[in-house]
Amino acid sequence: MELEMNKSRTNLHVVMFPFFAFGHISPFVQLSNKLSSNGVKISFFTAPANVHRIKSMLSPNPTLQIIPLTIPTVEGLPPGIESTAELSPSQSELLKVALDLMQPQIKDLLSQLKPHFVIFDFAQEWLPKMASELGIQTVFYSVFIALSTAFLTVPARLPEQTRYPTIEEVKFPPPNFPKTSITSVNTFVARDFLYLFNSFHGKPCVYDRVISGLKGCSIILAKTCNEMEAPYIEYVKSQFEKPVLLVGPVVPEPGTDPLQENWANWLSQFDDKSVIYCSFGSETFLNDDQIKELALGLELTNLPFFLVLNFPADKDISAELKKALPEGFLERVKGRGVISTGWVQQKQILAHSSVGYYLCHAGFSSVIEAILNDCQLVMLPQKGDQFLNSKLVCGDLKLGVEVNRRDDDGYFGKEDIKTAIETMVFGDREPGKTIRDNQKKWKEFLLNEEAQNNLIKDLVKELEAVAGISDT
Repeated sequence: MELEMNKSRTNLHVVMFPFFAFGHISPFVQLSNKLSSNGVKISFFTAPANVHRIKSMLSPNPTLQIIPLTIPTVEGLPPGIESTAELSPSQSELLKVALDLMQPQIKDLLSQLKPHFVIFDFAQEWLPKMASELGIQTVFYSVFIALSTAFLTVPARLPEQTRYPTIEEVKFPPPNFPKTSITSVNTFVARDFLYLFNSFHGKPCVYDRVISGLKGCSIILAKTCNEMEAPYIEYVKSQFEKPVLLVGPVVPEPGTDPLQENWANWLSQFDDKSVIYCSFGSETFLNDDQIKELALGLELTNLPFFLVLNFPADKDISAELKKALPEGFLERVKGRGVISTGWVQQKQILAHSSVGYYLCHAGFSSVIEAILNDCQLVMLPQKGDQFLNSKLVCGDLKLGVEVNRRDDDGYFGKEDIKTAIETMVFGDREPGKTIRDNQKKWKEFLLNEEAQNNLIKDLVKELEAVAGISDT
């Protein structure tokens, strides 16, 4: 296959190779847009089924091309479904099996393209060795905050390498972790973290993949900045003893399409900054008890709310809602509360003048969107890095409040929801006042386009220097 690249301002050529999950693909797309606008050639590797959506997310640029990969047949992996958004957790593990089978294909493509760098993800721990044999350098792009890497996936987490940690061990930071507000996590969070150390289908666990990738790469790239995470960035540097370059928090582009008329009309009937918007992302599903307590908690606030609930693709949504919602709930909140299922225009909703509170799963892009739109943050993390995002946002940065939960099983009740929201409603009292003041400062920082652009310009210069090419 002949692959042609367009000429650009520099000779720097980078291959982007994210894992097949849109929580990973989106940060790679955002970085691609920023790099290509600075003249860098981008070849973006992805599964064929994801091409259309990725193309709609990428900025039109002659220096950028999408290269569809051939996904091998794997028993149990539905053909044509090639991102985790449409797969069960067990099926998603099979994507890693398929990825490992693609090594000869990737080697052939890299031999043809001859890029200076491959920017890769956590699952392709075999890539640094392959690329090195071809004379190509590798960059491990961590799409998570530096705290996640520092707390979970550093060599100090398993200093002896003889066994994986227990749940009690995972509750606490690894040795020599920096002294910050993060001193431990709850038992139910540590139990969730144990996933990192589980092997599926005889393949390396996530921890082993990440450690191998971080040790084998030439450069570590992190989606963060020193202003937010300096102690954790320095700790990661000390653990891996190699360059850690920073992309910044990557401020999402505002939504360009107008908000749907029905939602715009509904929101416009309420006072400025009075509506609670509540959403947990497209791949997070609450159980019936959580939905019930969440709904009752929103009801208790007496504030208008817009609740987004998602369910697995194989579920009957009407039946699931009827089963989960409290009896008589929809009648009691009629006029001040709505429930939507499926995708909604989140950026446009958060930007609406009536929306003042955002109860979310602590996905970091969502956190940034909330700050930019002056929406007060209430965190209810559900899995993985979300727990540490919330620790950073509510602990170190004091930019929001987390819903109180039971230590062992993570249970929260309606009063916990009401109390967390009211902390932000009464912004003239502490800690709500401090949080609101901090949000204003961080909004100014995030809206400083020059500072954000300089991070990318510096990144391009450093990559060019490592590659031994100039900007002329």
